[in-house]
Amino acid sequence: MFFKINHPENPEPATMNPEDLVSSRLVPRSASEVIKPVVAPPPPPPDDESEAGKGLLWKFSGFLNVLLILGCLILVAIPAVGWLFQHPGPLQEDRVVFIPRGSSVNTIADVLYREKVIDSPFFFNLCVYVDGQISRLKSGSFGVLPYSRLKAGEFEFKAHASISDAVAILAEGRTVLHSLTIPEGLTSEQVVERVNREEALTGEIFQMPGEGTLFPDTFKFERGMSRQQLIQNMQREQERILNQIWERRAADIPLKSRRDLLTLASIVEKETGRADERTRVAAVFLNRLARGMKLQSDPTIVYGIAGGKGTLGRGILRSELAQRTPYNTYLIDGLPPGPIANPGRTAMEAVANPSRTKDLYFVADGTGGHVFAETYEQHQRNVARWRQIERTRAASAQQPPDSEIDRVVPENQDEETIMSSPEDEDDSEEAADTPESTAGARARAFDASEGTENDPLLDRGYDLNSPKNVPALEDIP
Repeated sequence: MFFKINHPENPEPATMNPEDLVSSRLVPRSASEVIKPVVAPPPPPPDDESEAGKGLLWKFSGFLNVLLILGCLILVAIPAVGWLFQHPGPLQEDRVVFIPRGSSVNTIADVLYREKVIDSPFFFNLCVYVDGQISRLKSGSFGVLPYSRLKAGEFEFKAHASISDAVAILAEGRTVLHSLTIPEGLTSEQVVERVNREEALTGEIFQMPGEGTLFPDTFKFERGMSRQQLIQNMQREQERILNQIWERRAADIPLKSRRDLLTLASIVEKETGRADERTRVAAVFLNRLARGMKLQSDPTIVYGIAGGKGTLGRGILRSELAQRTPYNTYLIDGLPPGPIANPGRTAMEAVANPSRTKDLYFVADGTGGHVFAETYEQHQRNVARWRQIERTRAASAQQPPDSEIDRVVPENQDEETIMSSPEDEDDSEEAADTPESTAGARARAFDASEGTENDPLLDRGYDLNSPKNVPALEDIP
């Protein structure tokens, strides 16, 4: 039997070997081979590079699937978590919460949970972490843990504050600020007493500050600030302001140093609580210094006796007028050895740039202010009017006003009688120590000899306009 050899539709090129053409065709050798299936040739050996590529492709495809699933979860979780962060908290009313220094985030979360500011410490921690990561991305800082952004201190949380609000308050350090007001004219001892009474401050004051070295103002501070630090802040501010004022002083004032300015400013501060009078009161003292006259200031007598207590709580006795102390400007020449209180900025500025007047005297006018005079004769008339006011008050049985504290006892009272009754003593002392009484508490007559044997209305044997004719006061035995 013969088989026909099928030629391919596209014959091989003529250049091909005839033996190769024959071997490329399947030619059965017998009839049994025609019906016998032919075994397929073995597959070619695998390519290592193609198999590795397929493996990477499968891994990358799986990674993309995982990312897709995570993305879907995040898209669902973000609104839910955001709602939890912004959801109003359980706090029913505004509350102040203290976070101790060095507290961890877990400790802070527990404190807020106990104070009912938040209802979930876990979500608070989560919010802190998320908020910290976003802040780090914005600032480009990747070396600081986000938890370190929370501050310690005393914080006020509004009613129904959310977790996000709580984190923002702690991160921004919006602590509650306490305030302490130090009025002008207090002694350093009185200032220290007020600082020690402030319960939001901590620690002790190492030593009593020098008189006049503390700047009177309203000071803001966080709970936990040390008392010594607050005192140091007052001292630095007083020194800074004193230096500024000294540089801008008038060239002709008879003061040699900053301490002289501070000393005279403290006397002006104690003499009057009215800002519109300070430059004129300062001018009186500076004019007397320029003429070599004694200052004769009541508050210096009080400080020489009471010292840092600042007030006697009563009127000056006649015997105390002639009591020799380093501060009694009725007996000493020039300025006392140092300040008698802590003056404010306006008193220092008044001394540095006083009014251009020739006034040498002033006396109380009965309204909390003073009336001024250039001559002794004018001063006598002013004193006479003041005495009439005193007699009118006595006739109407009025209690002496707080402005009479630390003034010389009038002539119609016994030497050992004080200006206020014993039951009013505490109230009078407090009035002289509070800013509300500044309109009258330090408005005293300039001449403390009123009502004594040295009263200018009673003794006309000398001329106060001439320092050479002023008799020296002798100690009372």
